[in-house]
Amino acid sequence: MEYITELSFNEKKTEDAPLTFFGSMVLNNQQNSVPQEFVWPDHQKPSADVPILQVPLIDLASVLSGDQFLVSEITKLMAEGAKQHGFFLVTNHGVDVGLMSRACTLMDTFFKSPTCEKQKAQRNHDESWGYTSSFAGKFKKNLPWKEMLSFRFSPEEKSENHSRIVEDFIIKKMGVGYKDFGNVYQEYAEAMSSLSLRIMELLGMSLGINRSHFVEFFEDNDSILRLNYYPKCKQPNDVLGSGPHCDPTSLTILQQDFSGLQVFVGNQWQAIPFNPQALVVNIGDTFRALTNGRYKSCLHRAVVNNEAERKTLVFFLSPKMDKVVKPPEELEGEREYPDFTWSMLHEFVMKHYRTDENTLEEFTKWLKTR
Repeated sequence: MEYITELSFNEKKTEDAPLTFFGSMVLNNQQNSVPQEFVWPDHQKPSADVPILQVPLIDLASVLSGDQFLVSEITKLMAEGAKQHGFFLVTNHGVDVGLMSRACTLMDTFFKSPTCEKQKAQRNHDESWGYTSSFAGKFKKNLPWKEMLSFRFSPEEKSENHSRIVEDFIIKKMGVGYKDFGNVYQEYAEAMSSLSLRIMELLGMSLGINRSHFVEFFEDNDSILRLNYYPKCKQPNDVLGSGPHCDPTSLTILQQDFSGLQVFVGNQWQAIPFNPQALVVNIGDTFRALTNGRYKSCLHRAVVNNEAERKTLVFFLSPKMDKVVKPPEELEGEREYPDFTWSMLHEFVMKHYRTDENTLEEFTKWLKTR
């Protein structure tokens, strides 16, 4: 597997010699432009002026009140957002504010470490967890301007094996000096997993099915917690922090320190409004299949700026690898997608396809060739 490395701008790069390391400080300090690997085609370059997307604001405190009228209104709002573009904001979500603050602040401990330190957690080519800089070596062009640290999380591992899977991974890769670091993200993943099940309960209600159906389907989830670090860039209008994509997973919960997320709706890019009290939630391809196409998984991207870094924490809820993804009977009708397991879709996007708005359709074609 190829990796991205520092490239001297005075060296002539051959067609087959990709960058093998993303060092934003080095690249920003160069007198020349950022390398072409990071420059996106003109039709995909970000605009400095995009409209604000109107997304439903879901106050989960209303749900806890037990007021059935309020619960009904909340599920209607959820359905509205999920059918239009798959995005909504949640407030009063119950996740400890102090934990969220520590999780965001601690990201600097890792991402501002020397490269050799970060590479202790280097992601293996066949895994979704570990450290990677700008999709190291996976692609040769349209590279994202970011670094990532991802962790696998499964509540089943904790209940059956008494394993603290996130903390154990960090200690194994980085050493016991990172125990507190690992503990924070272990607690964070547990909190987001619990929150995702509460949201799944409401999504089930919004679809008119048994409120426990999706909760039970995802209670033994096999998910990913990802820390995204978007350094500032001297050419923010030429690069993207994350290129246009749809999440192949089921549900995404995003914490961000300021705005930078855009969604492609109504044939134009629109910005998700920044609300420091809210988490951003969006539907992924797997849940789109579970609803038989009723709820949307929408194309989105992340932009960067030339003034400050941006940090996000993202929890990607996914079912257990061997669970069969199929709509409940109430939603079946004429099937949009065939039955599949998350392990099949995961293999497809890891080895065969760069995620976009056509991922499920291309995945369906690929399944027929297996």
